[in-house]
Amino acid sequence: MMDKAVSLPKILVTRKIPETGLKLLRLSCEVDLYEDDNPIPRELLIKKVKHLDGLLCLLSETVDDELLTSAPALKVVSNYAVGYDNIDVAAATRHKVVVTNTPGVLTDATADLAWALLLASARRLVESDRIMRQETYSGWAPLYMLGADIKGKTLGILGAGRIGAAIVKRSMGWQMRVLYFDHQKNASLENEFSAEKVDLDYLIKESDFISIHLPLTDKTHHLLNKESFQKMKKTAILINTARGPIIDEAALVVALKNKWIAGAGLDVYENEPQIASGLKDLENVTLAPHIGSATVHSRNEMARIAAQNLLSVLKGKKPEFVVNPEVYNKGR
Repeated sequence: MMDKAVSLPKILVTRKIPETGLKLLRLSCEVDLYEDDNPIPRELLIKKVKHLDGLLCLLSETVDDELLTSAPALKVVSNYAVGYDNIDVAAATRHKVVVTNTPGVLTDATADLAWALLLASARRLVESDRIMRQETYSGWAPLYMLGADIKGKTLGILGAGRIGAAIVKRSMGWQMRVLYFDHQKNASLENEFSAEKVDLDYLIKESDFISIHLPLTDKTHHLLNKESFQKMKKTAILINTARGPIIDEAALVVALKNKWIAGAGLDVYENEPQIASGLKDLENVTLAPHIGSATVHSRNEMARIAAQNLLSVLKGKKPEFVVNPEVYNKGR
């Protein structure tokens, strides 16, 4: 008599991710992969989660009480990202669903991109590139396309976690003074790089360059706004590779247009994929399409970690990166 076929756990991957992760998942799971280039529609996501054991999702998917209630068999939500502001973690914990993320692996890639935006903004590289492509360059001149110096300037870091610390390390070649704003003291930054922990108002007023590396929370939403921009130096340049809504984007357009600050370099936006009206028309802003982690190594590692996190939960093991460890105290 033949053995009854073993039923594999059912999981949904809401976007095509690197094959590194998909291969791992297909070895142990029945994988439903949503392969459209656009985010999965909310109605379809709610329909698909009804019989799922695991969900591997992106920041574009909102995981809230409605979705969790629709998925009574769900054991794990594995976020293909470091941040998890798309997930109601408290609701997941109530539903005894483990939430995981992919920290650490994209630190260097994101820090490199932040520096690329800083350099491009300071030296007006995008504007310069456009001049050459449009063939409007008429020759060298002493006052032509003047940008900002970086060496010896003051760098303000909002958020001194992994990525913020990596930004500070990269600043040493420019002999910069470093200020940082964070709810926790970072002794290693202070001891190794003479970074100074300061309050937000002081950092805003003193910094020549401000780079954002905070999570998005109720307290950080629109942390930088019209009032902030008016306090900044007129020569200041703002960089954001964290979360778009930390900046009041409409107010930033006004600040850039009126030259309250000199420039900005953005990789994230308040209402992605849309950007605030008028932003793309400004010369003093460098825009990137959320590519902070977009290196082959980083994205492959994110896929592997996200897959491994999900598989660990389904196999009854505690994954390496758990956002809500308290769920294990609720009798899972």
